[in-house]
Amino acid sequence: MARRPTQRQLFRELAAKFGLEVALAFREAVNNLKSGVEFQRLKLAIEQGNLQAALEALHIDRAAFLPLEQKITEAFIAGGQGAVASMPAAVSIGFRFDPGNQRAASWIRQFSGNLITGLVDGERQQARDFLADGMARGAHPRSVALDLVGRISRATGKREGGLIGLSGPQRAYVQAARIELASADPKLLKHYLTRTRRDRRYDRTVIKAIREGKAIDRDTASLMVTRYSTRLVQLRGEVIARTEGQPAIRAAKHEAYQQLVDDGRIAEADIERGWHTTQDGRQRDTHDAMAGQTVRGLSVPFQSPSGALLMFPGDTSLGAGTDEIVACRCDESISVRRAA
Repeated sequence: MARRPTQRQLFRELAAKFGLEVALAFREAVNNLKSGVEFQRLKLAIEQGNLQAALEALHIDRAAFLPLEQKITEAFIAGGQGAVASMPAAVSIGFRFDPGNQRAASWIRQFSGNLITGLVDGERQQARDFLADGMARGAHPRSVALDLVGRISRATGKREGGLIGLSGPQRAYVQAARIELASADPKLLKHYLTRTRRDRRYDRTVIKAIREGKAIDRDTASLMVTRYSTRLVQLRGEVIARTEGQPAIRAAKHEAYQQLVDDGRIAEADIERGWHTTQDGRQRDTHDAMAGQTVRGLSVPFQSPSGALLMFPGDTSLGAGTDEIVACRCDESISVRRAA
């Protein structure tokens, strides 16, 4: 008879599953944004210096991020169901996780709402800044538009590359890479070779340009920038999956145990929680120090050496900053005392 997976095993599997699926959902959302662009209207608005009309042609709205919002909700529900599956049978027989519970529904609505609102507002502001800069510089309207929304691939028929979907720092990386690849300066070209998300298949092209003291031809450089941008979007999706998707799973685990307490099956004092740090040399120093920390009940937070308080890894409800949560890979175990 197969052994029942432990709670930590089960939640590692959920983290892996939704780590992939949330990242893919983010990329689908970015593709939705790019496919919804009215390119000719955008180019004409840039030519006319009409910033508002240019922004309207991009159609950046919440609906484009629906795949991501749905996947975050799925992760939350799976987390709650996984928590029930890993509970001791003595206290969970006949018990089911209820995602429609007022508290649970409110949490996921606020969490996913804040995430999508932040992404939409960020895209709009960064697009505004980029377009305004291009207009102020008198850059060619078509080039500005293509650099923002990407170029249509002959292979896929879809827009690839561009700046849509990238974080602020990532946009700066792409802009810098574009300058490096357009230059014949060996120093700039060598710096491009330090970019970890570049497409290494073009390294020989860069090395040849350095050796010959020539710039890379425009079409090849454009393709290289497109590949670099695409890989950075993939990276951002992975970071969002760890920073947003996994906390949804962990929050649902908490909610499932709270529902168990509300149902009168156990007392909150019977619950013990532990912090588990991924020990692979890439963990935060603060989280390394938290490994093995335990607390009693569901309302007592874990405390980081930085002073930050977290109900579970990735939690921001008590004010933990980005330095404690972004791409966190730690986990939390919740157990019921045997006496209960």
